[in-house]
Parts: sequence; C-alpha cells; structure tokens
Amino acid sequence: MNNFFVHFAIPALILGGLGLVLGLILAYSAKAFAVKIDERIKFVRSVLPGANCGACGQAGCEAFAEAAVEGKVKPSGCPVGGEAVAKNVAAILGVELGDTVSTVARVACGGTIAVSRLKYSYDGIKSCAAATALHNGPKTCAFGCLGFGDCVAACPFDAIVIENGVARIVEEKCRSCEACVAACPKKLISMVPRGKNFVVACKSTQKGPATKKACDVGCIACSKCVKVCPHDAITVTNNLARIDPALCQNCGECVKVCPTDAIREIGGVLRVEGKAV
Repeated sequence: MNNFFVHFAIPALILGGLGLVLGLILAYSAKAFAVKIDERIKFVRSVLPGANCGACGQAGCEAFAEAAVEGKVKPSGCPVGGEAVAKNVAAILGVELGDTVSTVARVACGGTIAVSRLKYSYDGIKSCAAATALHNGPKTCAFGCLGFGDCVAACPFDAIVIENGVARIVEEKCRSCEACVAACPKKLISMVPRGKNFVVACKSTQKGPATKKACDVGCIACSKCVKVCPHDAITVTNNLARIDPALCQNCGECVKVCPTDAIREIGGVLRVEGKAV
C-alpha cells in the first residue's frame, strides 16, 4: 500500500496540482492580455455587401469594417454598397455621414466594328491584354477598345457587355468596384459621378487626320465643344477633348456641335453621317 502511494498517488497529485496551477495562470493570462475587439466591427461587417472586391482600398469587407471603426476610412468608403450602406455604417458608428457621391464606370471608346478599322487580322488568345502585347492590338487606332472582354471577366456584378466590338457599361448593375478599371490594358475605363451623362468616347491623342483615318467617331481636337460649352467644362489637351464632371451641367451643347460624334450622351443614339450605328 505504501509503495503504491509513493509510486503512483504522490506523482499523480503533483502532476494534477501542477496542471491546476498552470491552468489558472493561463486563464489569468488570457483574460489579462486579451485583445479587446470592438463589437461594432461585426455590426459594420454585417451591413456590408460582402463582395470583398477591395474597391474601398482595404483587403476586404472585414478589413474595411475594422478601418471604419478605427476612423481610418469614411462610412461612405464602400463604393459597392452605395448610400444605403454608408448610412447604416454611419448609424452604427454614431457619426455624421455627410455628402456622398455615387460613381459609375465609363468607357472612353466608341470605335465599334462599323466605324473603326483594322491593321491586321488577329487570331490569337481572346484577351485584350494578350492582343495589346502584339503591336497594341489589331485596331488601327492604338487607343481603341479591342472588345475581347477582359473587363467583362473582371466585373463581379455582370455590369459590362461587349456590343459591336466595344465594351458597354450596364449602368444599373455597376457597383463602382473599379475591377474593370484595373483590367483594361488600354486604360479606357474610368469612374465618374452618376448623373454626369456626357462623355468623350475617345482616348486617342493622335492628330485629327490620323485619328479620323483610324476611326470615324474619334476626337479630332477641333475645339468646337470648348467654344459652345457655357460652363467651361471642356478643354482640349494633347489632341483630345476632356469633360470635367465637376463643371458639366448636362446641357448637351457639346454633342450638338461635335462633327464626329466623339461626344455622346450615355443612353443616346450614336449617328455617323445621319445613320444610327
């Protein structure tokens, strides 16, 4: 009996006591050194769209929620969620929302198959990036949309379609994630405030005759739009007209005088020499 107590019971009691002491130490340490997580993070995360697209500049929705609670980003910092999400985030954080500006993607090219020309026949990989690597693509215009759909593949909201060889934004589906902006090798897509409906659908910085030779609807830098704009919203730099969304009032005077239909209203009908394209 004494041998049993010495060889088994005492070691068991020692190990048990040691385990109890270590357990208490660990429990105390876990409580004393615990990283306190602000409960507002999970509430902010719950109202986010969950796209994890990174358009907010963060790694994902969880990272945005943490940054919002820490005050590193504004409640309106999620472009995909729009104003509704911004209001919810502001309410959770107990801050004023302020003014929000919703944006939408715009494609600066109107060079459809019918109005643009090719310099060679391309039979390679159906990718804008791949085609661009071969002499800037098959189009005579080195700046034009190639229409192979890299932006379509990148868009998580099915907000882009290819029509007549050119990308078109389905505005009601666009959530401003900017995935298309990054995907376009020609840098033709940019974000503008919603409601600014007039766009220069051209990116060519070649001189007028060269642009006209490559595409019927390219900007030839004639400056007629600059002269008629009552809001000084248009400038011509480097052979290309540019509309400042902050100044544009959607008056449409520029469209009326543009000789090549390079400027058009989103949703309008493009016409070249009196024919709808």
